[in-house]
Amino acid sequence: MTELAFSVAEKVIEKLGSLAYQEISLTWSIESDLKKLQDTMSTVQAVLLDAEEKQATNHQLSVWLERLKVVFHDAMDVLDEFECEDLRRQVVKKYGSTGSGSGSGRKVCCFFSSSNSLAFRNKMGHRVKGIRKRLDLIANDRDQFHLEMRLDDNRIVHRETHSFVRDRDVIGRADDKQKIIDLLMLPNDNDNISVISVVGIGGLGKTTLAQWVYNDVRVANSFDPRIWVCVSENFDVLKLAKELLKLAGGEISESMSLNEVQARLRRILNEKRFFIVLDDVWNEDRNKWIDLKNLLIGAQGSKILVTTRSHKVALAMAPGPIHDIGGLPDEDCLSLFKRCAFIEGEHEQYPKLVEIGKQIVEKCKGVPLAVKTLGSLLYSKTEVRDWISIRDNEIWKLEQKENDILPALRLSYNKLPSYLKQCFAYCSLYPKDFRYRNQDLIQCWMANGLLKKSNESTEEMEDIGEQYLKELLSRSFFQEVEIYDTIRWSFKMHDLLHDLSLYVAQNDYCLIEDTNNTNKFEKARHVSILDRECGVDATVTFLHKLSNNMRTINFSTDDRGQIDSININESLVETCISRFKHLRLLNLSNSTLETMSSSISTLKHLRYLNLCGNKIIKKLPDSICDLQNLETLILRACTALEELPRDIRKMVSLRYFVITTKQTRLPANGVECMSSLRYLSFYNCHRLECFNEGIQRLTTLRCLSFEFCESLISLPQGMKHLTALEYLDITYCEELNLMERDDYPTSLQTLHIGGLPQLVSLPQGLKGSADTLQFLSIFDCKYLGVLPEWLPDLSSLRKLEIWRCQKLSSLPEGMDRLTALRELEIVRCPELRRDYEREVGKDWGKMVKFSFDDLGRLFSQKRMFLVLKIATAYQFSHKMQHRKSQPSLVL
Repeated sequence: MTELAFSVAEKVIEKLGSLAYQEISLTWSIESDLKKLQDTMSTVQAVLLDAEEKQATNHQLSVWLERLKVVFHDAMDVLDEFECEDLRRQVVKKYGSTGSGSGSGRKVCCFFSSSNSLAFRNKMGHRVKGIRKRLDLIANDRDQFHLEMRLDDNRIVHRETHSFVRDRDVIGRADDKQKIIDLLMLPNDNDNISVISVVGIGGLGKTTLAQWVYNDVRVANSFDPRIWVCVSENFDVLKLAKELLKLAGGEISESMSLNEVQARLRRILNEKRFFIVLDDVWNEDRNKWIDLKNLLIGAQGSKILVTTRSHKVALAMAPGPIHDIGGLPDEDCLSLFKRCAFIEGEHEQYPKLVEIGKQIVEKCKGVPLAVKTLGSLLYSKTEVRDWISIRDNEIWKLEQKENDILPALRLSYNKLPSYLKQCFAYCSLYPKDFRYRNQDLIQCWMANGLLKKSNESTEEMEDIGEQYLKELLSRSFFQEVEIYDTIRWSFKMHDLLHDLSLYVAQNDYCLIEDTNNTNKFEKARHVSILDRECGVDATVTFLHKLSNNMRTINFSTDDRGQIDSININESLVETCISRFKHLRLLNLSNSTLETMSSSISTLKHLRYLNLCGNKIIKKLPDSICDLQNLETLILRACTALEELPRDIRKMVSLRYFVITTKQTRLPANGVECMSSLRYLSFYNCHRLECFNEGIQRLTTLRCLSFEFCESLISLPQGMKHLTALEYLDITYCEELNLMERDDYPTSLQTLHIGGLPQLVSLPQGLKGSADTLQFLSIFDCKYLGVLPEWLPDLSSLRKLEIWRCQKLSSLPEGMDRLTALRELEIVRCPELRRDYEREVGKDWGKMVKFSFDDLGRLFSQKRMFLVLKIATAYQFSHKMQHRKSQPSLVL
């Protein structure tokens, strides 16, 4: 099967029709050739949707689509070449070449010489003609397949739905839950630990059931500690033991041996009646299970709950009862379906649709995930033909066996707009059970040109990416959402949907976790090489097997150092640079590079470069500044980096920049001149004392962060002119005194202030964001005594967090005026407890449901935790609703 041909064609046609390419075609006198190319591609594109659907029964059609897609990708590379050249000319004209003195002037003159321009035009003209000739030759074969013209008319629709399940969203399963809880409460027979297995095919709700049990108050009161671990396919005893140790409250390190881990784990769990959930277990090797179980020695009555798709796995983990989870009854499935497909109560208006819905539900065979997926697909659609199309789709005629839920999920994929299909396929580059972060995924999509923006649109690319994520979330492609503030959230993808992404992404996107057992990677243009057992030489050898047309290479999917990366050295990077000239994304996070090759500048198509966590590299080559197309540069935790390159301002496309440097001052005419920046973060810049004047030039900057900059004595001057700034993070900057200035932004939505020992009150200047601030987090400010009297004037404030401010003694009068407030967390603020207890029943009682808990029994007598839960749900970006059923506790 050949997927995504239509999506790639659409991107090429979109680029050819853009205003930028209209100007480029005139500049290089190739408007005629590009117009002919656009016409041919539009003609071919018209039949691609039909071809992609019919290829399942016609192998020759699949081959034809693959040939077309290769030409489409080559056309995109040629067009990108024009963009690169055009941007390079602009940069050289403005700043000159990397050299200095008269040599620089000669280079500029040489660059703009007529012979140089003519040579480029001739070369690119021949390449465009070559693309056209190949495309015409392949396109002429389309008549033999008798394809029909079809239009892709799907559009993004924002819906008031979400994909994560609260307690009240669980339909049915009450009997299953009670049976498992009854088993948990039974005394163990001959062992301190009893294992209970929940078995069923994928998508039946095993994980949801386990979560429901895990959070039941009876379980919470009967077991301590409770630990949740998602095992997935890699049953590595040492890795699992480390994870259990960490979640049980122990400290771990990468170098710990199994013997060290087991000793600490036994010490922590000794004489404790614990409850452990091992979710999504695939291991059939009983010896591995015994090795892990022998490390888990607790008090009598301790329990382990396992979820798995396989009875063979459950038997390997015996002794213990096995609970087979069956399909939901039709009545429960229909209730779930109506909840997903209709607005509440609306189904009564459409009895005919409900009857068709019953027939659709029957085809789901009691699988909740399939019910939810199809119900969400039909949400807000009231045309009978749409429902009949879902009911009668040929894919449902396939026999449903244990592992055949993919056709059901594939139907949801088929209904995605074309621009979302590539974005969903890109998610296959991450391993199962990966927690995606919205900002990082959007940057990756952007680097590969997957975000669609019309000529008339004034939207930021990041906002378009956010819309894509929310649309996929609303269609149940993502789940387990965690919201951190107004701009940061994360999520996971169900295993079955991950399987679907692997299926539709084959030939284009390839997740390589075992270089010795990989199929169909030779044609891939996007790869994640995550084989931790593969040495450098073997990896280099493997790279030579890949296509020269590689667009994405991930050697790590984690930029927080949580996952071990493969060993990345200079030889491996040089191989990438020399072979893959069309790279858009290169992820070298957590590498051990001592130097970066100056030839990195030859990757002129590169949009994303991640060097996060490299603690050895001291210097970046000046030539890196020739990457004028680079949009994302992550130098987070590059703790040995002595300085930024001197011509950093030449990176005119940079939008997302995370910096760690040993400099006390940044070079003049550097970062403050990078007018394309949207996100700027200084992390672990221990020596940095101040920011250069001129930050007001960053008129599009939306996020600014200073974290662990212990020597920082002042914030940038001119911040009040940053009218686009929405997010400000100032944390653990010990020398910083915020009270000495009132130059603050006036449009903030999120503000984090923490680890500032000199802070005694919030600066008056922050009042400028009173109408816009939605999230305020204050923590680890040990001398903060009072909150400002204007705090109740924050009319948009939805969440307020106050953590570990020991001297904070009172909240200001009039807190009941915070009518938008949905959540208040106060943690370890002992002086506030007395004030709060005096005020309960007065103003607070009018606006909140409250609870106070002294958690000394679990942690220490000094740790106080207060959560005020507001009755109404917390609105997320006006389109998703989220309310935590239990307060999150991070101590």
